[in-house]
Amino acid sequence: MKINKWIFGALLAVIFACNNKEQVVKEQPENIATPPNMVWVSGNTFTQGAKENDRLALEHEKPAHSVAVDGFFMDITEVTNASFKKFVDETHYVTTAERPIIWEEFKKSLPPGTPKPADSILQPGSLVFNDEVKNVTDYTDFRQWWKWQTGANWRHPEGKNSNIIGKDNYPVVHISYEDAQAYCKWAKRRLPTEAEWELAATGNLKNSVYTWGNDASKMDQKANTWQGDFPNYNAKSDGYSALAVVKSFAPNSLGIYDIAGNVWEYTQDWYNVNYYQELFSKGETTRNPQGATEAWNPANQYEKERIIKGGSFLCNESYCSSFRISARMGMAEGSSSNHVGFRTVVDLKMLQKN
Repeated sequence: MKINKWIFGALLAVIFACNNKEQVVKEQPENIATPPNMVWVSGNTFTQGAKENDRLALEHEKPAHSVAVDGFFMDITEVTNASFKKFVDETHYVTTAERPIIWEEFKKSLPPGTPKPADSILQPGSLVFNDEVKNVTDYTDFRQWWKWQTGANWRHPEGKNSNIIGKDNYPVVHISYEDAQAYCKWAKRRLPTEAEWELAATGNLKNSVYTWGNDASKMDQKANTWQGDFPNYNAKSDGYSALAVVKSFAPNSLGIYDIAGNVWEYTQDWYNVNYYQELFSKGETTRNPQGATEAWNPANQYEKERIIKGGSFLCNESYCSSFRISARMGMAEGSSSNHVGFRTVVDLKMLQKN
């Protein structure tokens, strides 16, 4: 009799496990408190990638495919200068942009035969948008509006003569993927997957193109982006020419601020142009996709890239339109710029371990 009870109990456990495998964790457990400055993102099954009604969708956002993502907590704002300073003060961490450049290592990320730049250029620094550029008509060469600025880093966003005094609540920038990962380790958080990021950005507005719905005319009211003729003229009709203080615009339906515009945000996924097709070809819903197993971008074969999402203050419909939820771009792991930052997430398993 005891054996029969044991077998019956084992069968129930197996059945429960099988059923549980198919169920997305939607609701926040009652015994798990919301961490400070975070919000619960309910789990759901949804269509990731380009929406049918999105006239601006690019090929690498296709094909759309079904994913199921368990619930998690996400920062309500991008990581700020103040938060990153606390991390650096406690750990003495040195960001990628602050480290000496070793040519023998650096040239591995460049096409073979690339000549060594002058030593005056091979100095610690980062990419900064050149707001003095005018009369650009060829959008295929982004080097026209980006410049390597020695001395630029998270403490000096425009170069050595700039600073972040009085800018505690601005998003931290000039952060590489490695830097973001280091912060996450210290904070006991992690970067979101691309699927998690899209679920959070969509919020309660199923199948919407933008974080606020489908009305593009509300752009200036909803996100810090570029108005005018990029990169030649910025009308600043949203009130900003560059970065904005976090929470400058209304949050999305979940209470998450600036998940569109302001700064691009890292995800943990490799950028692989074939990955969406792989998911679509499976013909089934993918549970908690973790991204491609390796990076692949034929347009940048010498560097491994991670996916960034959300667009930035530089995004404009005439160029990248990356303020859309499905928009995505690759960012080389060792690169940084003054329009890329990040926010963190934490899942239930991580909280239980802590």
